[in-house]
Amino acid sequence: MTPPIGVEHVWAIVVAGGAGRRFGAQKQFLDLDGKSVLTRSVTGARSVAGHVIAVLPAAAVDDPSLHGGADLVAPGGEDRAGSVRAGLALVADDARVILVHDAARPLATPALYRAVVDALVDGVDGAIPALSVTDTIKRVSGGRVLETLDRDELVAVQTPQAFRAERLRAAHARGSSATDDAALLEAEGATVVVVPGEAHNMKLTHPRDVARALVALRDLEEELSNE
Repeated sequence: MTPPIGVEHVWAIVVAGGAGRRFGAQKQFLDLDGKSVLTRSVTGARSVAGHVIAVLPAAAVDDPSLHGGADLVAPGGEDRAGSVRAGLALVADDARVILVHDAARPLATPALYRAVVDALVDGVDGAIPALSVTDTIKRVSGGRVLETLDRDELVAVQTPQAFRAERLRAAHARGSSATDDAALLEAEGATVVVVPGEAHNMKLTHPRDVARALVALRDLEEELSNE
């Protein structure tokens, strides 16, 4: 059995390089109850990682006040995969585990970070959090329904996602693009497992999501205080 992985060998890449076109602002720098969205995500990653890299818009790289407490920063790429690769370039060669997290999910708890890292047992290359799909999902084309998918086999995926460093590097070496890093590993035939996600671990996509996140944050803080 592989011995436990110490935090000094765990690196986290917090992806925050977006221009905020859909949101209407750079949401990673918005205040969320006294802390920026980016700061909350960096702090969460630091609960399991000894080193945290933030991938930022190029204009923010030279402004330490916008780094969210990250140890290192890199300018974002042309797409999400390019931004992750920019972060990977700063990860030390002796890293054993690399976490990738979207800064726009600032409410992921330390328990969720720990769960994906702990899921990297022998034979597992990656671990991702996900929630069961409760709605009926149909595949459509041109407004016409093609089929109804079996929702028992579907999940809605979140971040943080944890990977064995060598497998994540290899998956990105081809320069491919995907909506999440797990898809790149899947294309390589890697073994990726799922752990239970968190309902409050929402992604800030629209301005109205901020109000929802504030409610979820206060509920979460109350829940944790009562434990």
